[in-house]
Amino acid sequence: MPVLSVIVPFYNVEKYIGPCLDSLAAQKFQDLEMICVDDGSTDGGAAVVEARMAADPRISLIRQANQGVGRARNIGVRRATGRYLAFVDGDDKVPPRAFQRLVASLEATGSDLACGNVMRLHRNLLVPSWAHKQAFAESRKRTHITRHPLLIRDRMLWNKVYRLDFWNALGLAFPERMYEDQPVAMAAHVGASSVDVIKGIVYHWRQRDEECSSITQRRLEPANLRDRLLSVLETAALLTTGAPALKPDFDRDTLEIDMSVAVEAMAMMGAAADPGLVDLVVRYLDGVAPEAWQSIPFAQRLQVHLLHGRRLDELARVFEQDRAGRLLPRVSPPGLLRKRWYGRHPAMPRQLSEVSAELKLSARLVELEWRDGRLGGTGRVSIGRFDVSDLRRTSVQVWLQERRTGEIVTLSDQRVSPSWVSVEQEEGGAVAEHGFSFAFAFDPATLTRAQLVRLGHWDLRVRLRGPRLKLEAKVVGSRWLPPLVPAPKRRAGVWLVPVRGGGGAWGLRLRRAEALIGECRVDGDDLVFSGELSDPGDGDPVLRLVRRSDGEEMYFPVTLAGQNFRARVSLVDIDEVVGREARWDFVIDQGREIRPLVRTRARPIVTVAERRFLVDRGDDGCLMLAER
Repeated sequence: MPVLSVIVPFYNVEKYIGPCLDSLAAQKFQDLEMICVDDGSTDGGAAVVEARMAADPRISLIRQANQGVGRARNIGVRRATGRYLAFVDGDDKVPPRAFQRLVASLEATGSDLACGNVMRLHRNLLVPSWAHKQAFAESRKRTHITRHPLLIRDRMLWNKVYRLDFWNALGLAFPERMYEDQPVAMAAHVGASSVDVIKGIVYHWRQRDEECSSITQRRLEPANLRDRLLSVLETAALLTTGAPALKPDFDRDTLEIDMSVAVEAMAMMGAAADPGLVDLVVRYLDGVAPEAWQSIPFAQRLQVHLLHGRRLDELARVFEQDRAGRLLPRVSPPGLLRKRWYGRHPAMPRQLSEVSAELKLSARLVELEWRDGRLGGTGRVSIGRFDVSDLRRTSVQVWLQERRTGEIVTLSDQRVSPSWVSVEQEEGGAVAEHGFSFAFAFDPATLTRAQLVRLGHWDLRVRLRGPRLKLEAKVVGSRWLPPLVPAPKRRAGVWLVPVRGGGGAWGLRLRRAEALIGECRVDGDDLVFSGELSDPGDGDPVLRLVRRSDGEEMYFPVTLAGQNFRARVSLVDIDEVVGREARWDFVIDQGREIRPLVRTRARPIVTVAERRFLVDRGDDGCLMLAER
């Protein structure tokens, strides 16, 4: 008998089931059986499994008519013969040491289940799963969800190994519908005597490219939404009776995620929405405590409130306003005896209107350029998505602050009044913004010799001040929107480099340069750049492109003539973007790594072979290529 039984339900994943089973066969923990359950696939997935069976006797295949993954999992569990139980979806993969880690932990601690961290798999790129990142930031042995409440987000089955006798004693079984895993995973967490939490990655959760390829991608379909709401209600009931202290944490997550899906679906259906679906939403929201409502932003809170009141026509109008960026409720400042701020909307009751926690400053640049030796700019600040007409006697201060020392160079301090502007969006179109404009100028002569020698990184920051209001923020902006990053200037042998760094934060880098790029342009399908090395060295240099997300590297030749270098990069040969955006840093490798500083003005966005590239400076002022 095997130690571990792995249940693999699959339906029309011919493209992925082979790699999935290969990842299981490659496990360092070999004493396992793989029970594959074909849920009525109409593609060649079953044939792929049969081919693997011929080579690996640990694989078995069960066929059933298409009755859903819940039924498939239940059938697989009934066939399990191991001491431990695990689940893997047929389109996902498992890293080689996953089951070894999980089973070894249970053997050592005697816990009822062990769970581990997760990465999202998109094509060949792995990125952290946001749902698991916090809960699995560190390992914890013999803990419990009531002592580690972040596990409330660990509502999936497949990053875990369970003791089979624990599973059976608890009487766990899957409802035969979609979203069947949430109530079962939560019941296991609550019912366990203890749980092992493992920081290491134990599962690769695939994000598929095909349209409508997963339950999540079909989330707005009525049948999909009904099953989702049933699982929410079942989990809420479980927590109410079995772990009431966790119910507020669950409600905060559910209001943010599941109710946002319900709002979108119901807003699109409008008055034609199935009353039965509305009833399910109302049943859940009737049990949500008032304090949990405050955990979601005002705009989302308003829409959930309208759905709770069955005001579907009004919900449809408000949803469309919000999606178009036109839902800007007026924010009311506190009075002399009050410290709370409120948003105003005729449909929102006072007890749900507080927005104090949402008053966060956002700041962006509109213009930035060198004028007569000074770096001058204009920008805007706003406070969330609100109308700030009632704010009086406000001022905006702008300064540069050195990260290492905290030293400040003040750039401006001015009284401001709110105004409306139209703001271009990355995805196209524009939205209204109510906020305050500011301007500033930086004179490099204000930097002391000590500040120049330190070669520091200075952040551009702003502060909005008014009665009972003091908000600060870094100035940030998207690389894909204006303004362009100005060229660097030199002072006393030090380059002053305007930069837009990680997260779009604007600032100033002081640095020296071993390589300077004086020409940078797109020639047909190629990025061509040239410049000068301060020390050409003895070896032949090579250009190395390094992808920030995963360290993937590509290499291109560099032509060197004395101190002058030239390189040509075929943009169509760059590995295609995976996910939303890819960023590549440029390194001239000559036995040592040299990052070339870009002296030319940043180039605009270019399209090559239907691919969208941006040639820009990174957060150190050196050449960077982005693709979205």
